[in-house]
Amino acid sequence: MLLSELPNGSHALVERVFSGAPEVGSTTVQRLEELGFIAGEPVLMLRRGPGGREPLAVQIGETLFALRLVEAQSVEVTLTETAGA
Repeated sequence: MLLSELPNGSHALVERVFSGAPEVGSTTVQRLEELGFIAGEPVLMLRRGPGGREPLAVQIGETLFALRLVEAQSVEVTLTETAGA
């Protein structure tokens, strides 16, 4: 599952970061990894921008990030639990 597919309030673990689109090169992949999007890190999908689109507000550790959709589509995750479930 991709980070971009997580419902709001969902918890997941990062599996990997990859170049999933032409707009996402090795520099972007490296930047995401440096920000903490590395295998095994827990991530929380907080919410999406207006109309359910960009930016996507996500939390890694204690840090909040606003990601573009194409960046979130480059992070593979495994769902662990969903708030309210």
